Amino acid sequence: MEKESYAVDETPDYNGNHHHNAYVDPLTGIENKAGRIAEAADLYGNIETAEEYGYVTRGLKSRHIQFIALGGSIGTGLFLGIGSAFTRAGPLSILLGYSLTGLAVFAMMQCLGEMATWLPLPGSIPQFCARYCDDALGFAVGYNNWYASSMTLCAEISAASIVIGYWKGAEHISVAVWITIIIILILCLNIFAVQIYGEAEFIFASVKIITIVGLLIMAFIVDLGGGPKHDRLGFRYWKHPGAMKEYASTGNTGRFLGLFSVFVNAAFSYGGVELVAVAAGEAENPRKNIPKAVRRVFWRIIFFYVFGTLAIGVLVASDDKNLLSAQASGAAGAAQSPWVIGIVNAGIPVLPSIINAVILTSATSSANAFLYTGSRYLFALAQNKQAPRFLLKCTKAGVPVYCVAITCAISGLTYLSVASGGPSLVFNWFQNLTTVASLFTWGSICIAYLQFYKALQAQGVDRNTLVFKSVFQPYLAWFAIVYFIIIIIFNGFHVFVGEHHQYFNATDFLAAYIGIPIFLALYGFWKIFKRTKWIAPVDADITTGKAALDAEDGQWPDPAPRNIFERFWFWLA
Repeated sequence: MEKESYAVDETPDYNGNHHHNAYVDPLTGIENKAGRIAEAADLYGNIETAEEYGYVTRGLKSRHIQFIALGGSIGTGLFLGIGSAFTRAGPLSILLGYSLTGLAVFAMMQCLGEMATWLPLPGSIPQFCARYCDDALGFAVGYNNWYASSMTLCAEISAASIVIGYWKGAEHISVAVWITIIIILILCLNIFAVQIYGEAEFIFASVKIITIVGLLIMAFIVDLGGGPKHDRLGFRYWKHPGAMKEYASTGNTGRFLGLFSVFVNAAFSYGGVELVAVAAGEAENPRKNIPKAVRRVFWRIIFFYVFGTLAIGVLVASDDKNLLSAQASGAAGAAQSPWVIGIVNAGIPVLPSIINAVILTSATSSANAFLYTGSRYLFALAQNKQAPRFLLKCTKAGVPVYCVAITCAISGLTYLSVASGGPSLVFNWFQNLTTVASLFTWGSICIAYLQFYKALQAQGVDRNTLVFKSVFQPYLAWFAIVYFIIIIIFNGFHVFVGEHHQYFNATDFLAAYIGIPIFLALYGFWKIFKRTKWIAPVDADITTGKAALDAEDGQWPDPAPRNIFERFWFWLA
């Protein structure tokens, strides 16, 4: 069978633009095959390789990207994980802890947004690290991210299957059945076309956004005495049992340690916020849609996390017996959620089951997202020539099929969590290896940005000409790096405190710190194996793959809103 070939003009004009071919259908706004091959040829160096392996397609519409960014900000951490930090540290501590960590995440996303708008590549983070810093850093970040995504995929599948046990009747069915159903579902959402993944995330994110907005309104009404009991709560729980609880010590030291423990918890809750940049390589009109999503990070953090933590603090007491009992017994699903405890205490009967359904949706959405991100990190490693070349193979729909299949195969480890004893212990150990993975990723993004910032200066690119220029640089990048390093170093502080180190536990110590030698070992292995060197800013590759992207910029349709409803929708999505 004769291989298809596409006419691709590889000669850019003085602005780096290809101007002879139409790469985007002006009617549908969909990137055509010539556009895909042009992007691949620009990256791989020749059309033959591009035609042999194919390439991902820009099938994620603006609304997909905006809702992926929104949904990535709302995980099970906001519904469930926040409960442990709340009972440990108190309402003011979680408000401050999530707000300060949110500022560091905002700083990191400013860095990532500028790089991802300049060069929107699939699974872009390892590529930025390899291009601007050191090939070994790209290797370490890529495999660290792929492993963390794969294991978090398992954790979310496990969480979703356990959440189902909240409902009566489900407890008699083996958890393995639910695990199988969820694995098949997310594989189907990822294997056929990126548009299907985008639609699924659009729906999942919509459910989460509607829920959190509804919960915030409910908390406001109940706090002012509008609930069934007509009990005006105000800030009574900030007075008793108190705004800041002592943890692992007494007095101001104990309150500070309680606050610091929230920093660690919050860092894990924000995990996945960088997903929008991973999807940049498959986004329609990325130079418009990525900046739009990144600019809203600050407001998403304020609305969802600052208001969310404030709402929990006024709804529930941090020493609520029902909440502490649910956490101690490891109750399934929504039973451990401070939102549900607050709702039950307010005398609203129907909402707990609804919240449990949302938590199930959130866990399934996260599993879906981590299968996507894991496969794209593997694809990025193959593009960096740090993974086998066959992983570059894409279907006609633009899905890197082997990357999806291999990442999904790892989800089989979830079945280890079903059996008690040894298998479950092994599963927990796999999970522990990912504890600080996202912090290393965020720190590496900021380091890559600093190199990118210097490379622009060294190669004569004026940042004022960029489509998206992040603010307060390079100071934001340095702030975020210092913050993440502090969290990485002290994330396991609780094992060292207490009289005569009474809280020390070897398992907790390894869970907190095993990720550090793993990351350094990955970096050192590639550094020695390939004898890589730190890249000077003047030599950093900031242009490969950019010409084809520049050529598409003016070809994406830009429909004008016809009425006030469309104007609002275009603003939102």
